[in-house]
Order: sequence, then structure tokens, then C-alpha cells
Amino acid sequence: MQHRVRAVLLTPNNTTLLIKRLRPGIDPYWVIVGGKIEPTDTDPREALLREVREEIAGEAEIVSLLHTVETDDERQDFYLATVDKWSFEDRTGPEFSQEGRGEYLLEEVPLTTEAIDAINLQPREIATVLRAAVESGELLAAR
Repeated sequence: MQHRVRAVLLTPNNTTLLIKRLRPGIDPYWVIVGGKIEPTDTDPREALLREVREEIAGEAEIVSLLHTVETDDERQDFYLATVDKWSFEDRTGPEFSQEGRGEYLLEEVPLTTEAIDAINLQPREIATVLRAAVESGELLAAR
């Protein structure tokens, strides 16, 4: 089973950082920063911090585990984290240089239900969880 970690990154601007994916023949969609745990990672949290460094050249502080999405072949752990500085231009993730993967655009999305509802955030289950966390005030309280 593939194990992935993702960071719901809360910024000082009361936004979250999401990656908009543009791929030929597919409607645009957004994903949360993160990726798979590598054999060299000592634990999921270390993998998550590495992924944040690779994908947005940022240093995150993990707050807590927010949610887990599990299918027959994949587990994704979504952590709540804060980030104060990042530089998408300085990203180093290997996926950014692979041919045929489409475009990756970093977007700051406001932490409002309207903003979350306006995008195609994948997987849909995490969009529902994120929306509920925004409604309850859980995300802004973590910042």
C-alpha cells in the first residue's frame, strides 16, 4: 500500500497553500502539498516536512493529524501545519521536471467555505473535511 502525507498549510494571511494542477485533457483540480513517504524517511512527519521543503521551499510546523483517507491501495494522512515563508520558485521536487506531468501552480486560497467550494479540491473527502474545519473555526484557531 502506498503511504502519502499531506500538509494543510495555514499561512499568516488566513489562507491555505494549494497546488493547482493543469493537465492536458483534464479539468483543473487542486491538491494539498505533500507526497509519498520514501524509504529514507524515518517517520511520516519527517516525510511531510521534506515534501514541504521540496514542493514549496518552505519550513512547516506540524500542529496535528487532521484526517486520514484510505483506499485499497493508498493511505493519505493529512496534517494541519503552519508555514510563514515559502518560495515556489525555489521548489526542488522531482515531479516538477518530469515531462508530461502538466503544470503545477501554487495558490493561496482563503480559509472560507466559499473559497473551498469554488475549487475542485481532490480528494473530495478532504474537501469536505476542510470545509467542516473552516466552519467550526478549527483551522483559524490552529494558527
